[in-house]
Amino acid sequence: MEGDQQPSAGEVMRDLHRRDLSAVEFGIEFIETEADRVSVRMTVTEEMCNGFIIGHGGMTFLLADSAMAFLSNGANDSALATTATIHWLKPTYPGDVLTATGTTRWQQGRIGIHDVVVTNQNGDEVAHFQGRTQRTGRPVMEARPD
Repeated sequence: MEGDQQPSAGEVMRDLHRRDLSAVEFGIEFIETEADRVSVRMTVTEEMCNGFIIGHGGMTFLLADSAMAFLSNGANDSALATTATIHWLKPTYPGDVLTATGTTRWQQGRIGIHDVVVTNQNGDEVAHFQGRTQRTGRPVMEARPD
């Protein structure tokens, strides 16, 4: 569509975040949105803890997966996760502020590989996450007329 302006990566990520009710519900917020890098953060609450009163690993996974989702969709080509793995390195606790920083390791055609490092408020790495996405060819946001 000639004359239409494509949204920036940050605009696409923020639009997707607004529609991502799990990210909103768990208080995930942006720190940085660039075409090739994203950082999001979330505070661990008591409701996010398991029976040992440590942060549930699934909550750390949720944060990292959300970072990958925002990052992989920044080009305004809908991308869905196909696989993901996580290595938990340190426990998290209520009150910890976790930051997930994602980068794209490899993108070719419809397939992308993304790395996410999750740190706590002290800068300690608490998890390493890697995921694979596949683009669908459908826009996340429609182009805006000039």
